[in-house]
Amino acid sequence: MKPKVAFICVHNSCRSQMAEALGRLFASDVFDSYSAGTETKPQINQDAVRVIKEIYKINMNEAHTSKLLTDIPEVDIVIKMGCNVVCPFLPSKYTEDWGLEDPTGKNHEEFIKVAKTIEKKVKDLADRIKNNQIDLSES
Repeated sequence: MKPKVAFICVHNSCRSQMAEALGRLFASDVFDSYSAGTETKPQINQDAVRVIKEIYKINMNEAHTSKLLTDIPEVDIVIKMGCNVVCPFLPSKYTEDWGLEDPTGKNHEEFIKVAKTIEKKVKDLADRIKNNQIDLSES
């Protein structure tokens, strides 16, 4: 069975949404992607939507909504996007923090940079899961 990965940050409108989209695109054979936050926004960040559509041809407005931690199933792996405030807590077998800057309010290039970093990290995570470098056994 594929592990479930949750990408989390406070608002679930930008970085975690991009990570969910790119997780589905590049790693759906390895893990199931979810994203959530402790607060929701009425719509996801439209700059993030634009960049993901431009680079990866995915329209996040169609499949993505801002979700709370309680809206997603129990997960095996939690990836924190990098919260300058206290990151939300979600129980899991494995957690890591990607420490990504929030590009909200910044220029187009910043969004592209964050998207490319997330792509690299998603692929790396998939490789580590495939190679059993992440221990998901019940402790």
